[in-house]
Amino acid sequence: MAFAIWMTGLPCSGKTSIARKLKEHIQNLAVLDGDELREWLSPKDFSKEGRNEHNKRVAHLAKLLIKHNVPVCVALISPYKENRDKAREIIGKDELIETYIKCPIAICENRDVKGMYKKARNNEIKNFTGISDDYEAPLQPDLTVDTEKNNLEESVNQILLHLRKNNFLE
Repeated sequence: MAFAIWMTGLPCSGKTSIARKLKEHIQNLAVLDGDELREWLSPKDFSKEGRNEHNKRVAHLAKLLIKHNVPVCVALISPYKENRDKAREIIGKDELIETYIKCPIAICENRDVKGMYKKARNNEIKNFTGISDDYEAPLQPDLTVDTEKNNLEESVNQILLHLRKNNFLE
């Protein structure tokens, strides 16, 4: 059965690292990384409307892959509850596993090798999630992975355990 692990979290919380590591454990897993997809799928519009459209396009792409029996891991900030609700509506409530990659903003800033948080704090980047734009943390995600407390391997194992427990993986 194909499924979508929809990872949401602040920039630098660990979404992409976890997605890439999951790929080593799940055969044929397609990783849809928000930053990479924005290069060719959506304009670089970080307004609320632009983010909503980007999230919707990624959800449709994930749904298409699932239709062809390809499991998907989406690593996308998805800052607003409405983004994640729309993704669940598009993909299907039984196929989407909303996974909150929880990490305090201070830790995310320490992990930021590109200096995005510093630029956002200096007003060089507008609409930056967590600084000049909101991040609405999920209130009832299917799974919460705390990357402040868990290392990469522990985070991946937590997701794999959840997938097995809920019959997405054998």
